[in-house]
Amino acid sequence: MNPTALSMLLLSLALGTTTTLMAHHWLLAWIGLEINTLAIIPMITKTPHPRAIEAATKYFLTQATASAMILFTGVMNAWHSNIWEITQLSATASILISVALATKLGLAPLHFWMPEVIQGSPLLTGLILSTWQKIAPMALLINIAPSTNLYLITTLGLTSILIGGWGGTNQTQLRKLMAFSSIGHLGWTMIILKFNPNLAMFNFIMYSVMTSTAFLSLYYLSTTKMSQLSTPPSKTPTLTSLMMLTLLSLAGLPPLSGFSPKLLIILDLCKQDMQMLALTMLVTSLMALFFYLRLTYILNMTLPPNSSPSKTMWRATNTTSSLIAISTSLTILLLPITPMLITT
Repeated sequence: MNPTALSMLLLSLALGTTTTLMAHHWLLAWIGLEINTLAIIPMITKTPHPRAIEAATKYFLTQATASAMILFTGVMNAWHSNIWEITQLSATASILISVALATKLGLAPLHFWMPEVIQGSPLLTGLILSTWQKIAPMALLINIAPSTNLYLITTLGLTSILIGGWGGTNQTQLRKLMAFSSIGHLGWTMIILKFNPNLAMFNFIMYSVMTSTAFLSLYYLSTTKMSQLSTPPSKTPTLTSLMMLTLLSLAGLPPLSGFSPKLLIILDLCKQDMQMLALTMLVTSLMALFFYLRLTYILNMTLPPNSSPSKTMWRATNTTSSLIAISTSLTILLLPITPMLITT
């Protein structure tokens, strides 16, 4: 893509997200979401392939539907209460807004578009779709957290954790697998959203850091399929080892950073006397743990076959990036800050 066009699109993404984050008015928040949607579509279709066109079409239709629901609900709420403020919602408007924002985030059972769109996009565009594009809807959800319906939010969260683990179990395409991983992590965020919005924000930040590290690692390893994961150790052993730790951090295993938000969420739910909900979340997360462990096994404990059916990159590119070094460090080494978060 032309560097000037790419710069304009990235600036538009930043403008749309900033507009939504600064908005106190539903119309302004809707404008920011629309700018985000229109800016990402050319980035999805920068590779002229039918799969990319299909992904862009699915993304546009889904996001346009959710945006129309947000605008309709904002107008309906203003009609009845004469208030456009984001935090002033009636019970019905809160439910409709929550469903629309859940569609934008890709939460189950409204997740149907997300695996296909990320699968049809390049890795770096998939990174933006999985992290940056979710900042604005998540910020709106955190703003309206006190007025959200507890049963709706909990149902969306539990369903997302279940679908995220179940859907990723049988995947061989790494981009689809990362999409289901995203759905599962957002489920944890949604469940704690009503009880502790600050903890939900921390969980979302950690999810964004870990997902960014995983996508950047896959980009530098030039792998998009599970069958290609057995060849990187001979090319880039250091990045392969760090990728293993990144996957284990995404799984939430101690002593890595991904364990910190899960520990805090479970502790907070136990304080709310919701031990059965916490136990259900832990049990359903075991399916996600299974496919993370399967990836680490293929990545570090298998040898490539003698005759591979796919094209193999035998020469590694000697590109280095300080960004991936920083994100990997954050993904692996942030667990010691957990006591400070508990005290605050």
